[in-house]
Amino acid sequence: MAFTQPALPFPKDALASSGMKEETFEYHYGKHHAAYVANLNKMVEGTELENMPLEEVIHTSFGDSSKTGIFNNAAQVWNHTFFWNCLSPKGGGAPSGELAAKIDAAFGSFDKFKEEFSAAAATQFGSGWAWLVEDSGTLKVTKTPNAENPLVHGQKPLLTLDVWEHAYYLDFQNARPAFIKNFLDNLVNWDFVAQNLAS
Repeated sequence: MAFTQPALPFPKDALASSGMKEETFEYHYGKHHAAYVANLNKMVEGTELENMPLEEVIHTSFGDSSKTGIFNNAAQVWNHTFFWNCLSPKGGGAPSGELAAKIDAAFGSFDKFKEEFSAAAATQFGSGWAWLVEDSGTLKVTKTPNAENPLVHGQKPLLTLDVWEHAYYLDFQNARPAFIKNFLDNLVNWDFVAQNLAS
């Protein structure tokens, strides 16, 4: 059974007024994400991995030097699908309810969370991801290089931001901090984050 690329949860032009052009999704979703799916299917065809759930492929291949390519592509398929759901045309602002309370408890305030998340995203050297995760009942900000994600560290991902250069270059050129600020101010789908926390 081949892995498939889920549809975007919004039209490609839906975030244009919020700082992410349709062209960004044509390349990032239409080419980068699609290539990870195609590469993964080629790599696992005829192996014991081809019928596993994607998360199981990620866990099975992580840390196995003979499966580095499989891990990179599988994790990037998962990471991107998760990232698209972290975005919303009606996003940004602040969370509410239990999520807001847990953020305040973990970071002191929502503004402190934004500072810590922004710092993680800005200081991830080269390619990678910034995350809000739940770890042993506590919310934490983490960052991972390349394709790595919190699943392999036993953490529950709640929110992510892709800081690979191709995620923001068409919209913000080399200004990663502006991309991060725009994400937090205008794009975060807090409903999705709250659903992840409750699941």
